Amino acid sequence: MYPNNVDHSNSLEPSKNPINVLIKQLHGNIEVVLKNGWDYKGKMVKVDGYMNILLEGATEYNNEQMLTNYGIVLLRGNNILYIILDATKH
Repeated sequence: MYPNNVDHSNSLEPSKNPINVLIKQLHGNIEVVLKNGWDYKGKMVKVDGYMNILLEGATEYNNEQMLTNYGIVLLRGNNILYIILDATKH
C-alpha cells in the first residue's frame, strides 16, 4: 500500500539485471577493467548472458599507459572486474 502523498503511477524501477544495463549500452564506448589490472576501451558491439563482451576499435592499457590498438577484442566475462559505461567521459 502506497502512502497517499506519493504518486507511483509513473515511477519505473531501474533494471536490477546487469546484462540489461549492458544491452542498453550496445554500440556505446565502454571501459572494461580485468581482474589482472589491465584495461580495455572500445565500442561494445556484442554482449551475452555470460557477460562476454566484444569490443570494436579496442585499445589495451596497463597502469594507464596505452599498449596496443586492436581491431576487435573478445573479453571473457569471468575475467572482468568491473565495467565503466560511457567511457568517453573518462
